[in-house]
Amino acid sequence: QVQLVESGGGLVQAGGSLRLSCAASGRTFSTYAMVWFRLAPGMEREFVAAISWSVGNTYYADSVKGRFTISRDNANNTVYLQMNSLKPEDMAVYYCAARKGSTYASARAYDYWGQGTQVTVSS
Repeated sequence: QVQLVESGGGLVQAGGSLRLSCAASGRTFSTYAMVWFRLAPGMEREFVAAISWSVGNTYYADSVKGRFTISRDNANNTVYLQMNSLKPEDMAVYYCAARKGSTYASARAYDYWGQGTQVTVSS
C-alpha cells in the first residue's frame, strides 16, 4: 500500500513558477512509476508528466513540454513537478499517482492517488 500526499500548490501570476511535491509512504517507492495528472473544471483528467521507476525516464504532455520538469528523490520518497512559465490554462487541481512497474499516460493504469493540490494562475 502506498499513500501519497501532494503539496506546493497555490496562487501565482502568469509567467511565474511553482514546485509541487508528492510525498509517498512505503519502503519500495523506488519501484513505482510516478505520474502527475491535472483536472480543471469542466475538463477531463489530463496527463501532465511521468517518471519511470528504473532509470528515471521522463515523459511530458505536449502542452507542458519545455516548461515543466518531473523529478524524483528515491531516498526521500518524493516526486516533484517544477512548473515554470505558468499559463492560465495550467490552472487545475494537480494529482500525483503511482503504480508498480511501467509508466503509462492513462489514469486507469494507476493504483494509488493523492488528494490533489490546487494550482491557480492569474492572468
